[in-house]
Amino acid sequence: MNSPLWIVAAKEVLENIRDRRTVLTALLFGPLFGPVLFAGMLGFSVDRALDDDTSVLTLHAAGAGQAPNLSAFLTAQGIEIQPLETDLAGARAAVANGERERILFIPGGYAEAVRSGRIARVQLVADSSDQTGNRDTDRVRRALTAYGNRTGLLRLQARGVDPAILQPLAVDEIDISTPAGRSVLLLGMVSYFLLFAVLMGGFYLAIDTTAGERERHSLEPLLGLPVPRWQIVGGKILATWLFMMLSLIIALAAFAVSLQLVPFEELGMRSNFGFGVAVSIFLALTPFAVFAAGLLTLVASFTRSYREAQSYLTVVLLVPTVPIIFANFSGVRPDLLTMAVPSLSQHLLITQLLKAEPLSALQATISGVVTTGLGLVLIWLVARLYRRESILG
Repeated sequence: MNSPLWIVAAKEVLENIRDRRTVLTALLFGPLFGPVLFAGMLGFSVDRALDDDTSVLTLHAAGAGQAPNLSAFLTAQGIEIQPLETDLAGARAAVANGERERILFIPGGYAEAVRSGRIARVQLVADSSDQTGNRDTDRVRRALTAYGNRTGLLRLQARGVDPAILQPLAVDEIDISTPAGRSVLLLGMVSYFLLFAVLMGGFYLAIDTTAGERERHSLEPLLGLPVPRWQIVGGKILATWLFMMLSLIIALAAFAVSLQLVPFEELGMRSNFGFGVAVSIFLALTPFAVFAAGLLTLVASFTRSYREAQSYLTVVLLVPTVPIIFANFSGVRPDLLTMAVPSLSQHLLITQLLKAEPLSALQATISGVVTTGLGLVLIWLVARLYRRESILG
């Protein structure tokens, strides 16, 4: 611990801790607020979806007296019919003015069309731009479609035609997914929040140890000490890495606790984010922290002021997310090539852990070795940069 590298690291850590605002931002905003907000929104969405499917929905219907069977069917589906006296123009105006969210308009002649076996038309008046009401409107639409299909089958039976003639092909779908695997449909963004927590943990420290020192004119006395500059650089990057790992631990703990409150079981899913998975994710992201610490420090070393470094590093924060976005849209699967891409390989490993799938030792090794190797290259570049006297300019 008496090594200059550890002394510099301890100095940077202590100086960063003294700035309470920076510590709160780096260790609370990214690693804690993000997971809690994500889990809260996820839980709210799940609860709302479950309530929407089981709650009674009120539907105003004009001309409901002509369709007693339709009304009874909709009531059985949890859609309560409220009769309304209006014409089609009035129904359109009521929805447009926000007086009603949706109106089912049953025109005259509906009953006669049903009795004669002809197409009976109804109009569902709704506003598709109303995002809050679209879910309920879709529910009504599905119920109307189901009633139409049932009526069509009954008409065929009444004419002595087997309804099965309309279904020449029956597809029996066999779902081999596991409850943990299905949960990834909702937890696909977890890896993004974890990577962001790592980056945010060292964001301000990487700036303060480079552009901040230059701006305070404390870098020149530090580099003037009779200590190899690589140890000074190593100490700065080590401090940044330590804060990144602390931020990651907080984020993992926040996810492990908050995801327990999301009712995955109600959707036939199961969260696999337990202590063992959290430890495995910690080990998978440790090499990425080395890479991120080297990247942030290298970019910040080229800046001359704290504000300039913030501007550049804000853009750098988005770089590791690009492979994840690409993977989500293109359906990339783990292989030896993707495991050589930092952030993408960690995203794929985390996804496999959340799905409770066995990890390939070779793929995990490639991810760790390549990401750590690239991080060490970045750190070596920083050390070479600090060997130049122009770093003080």
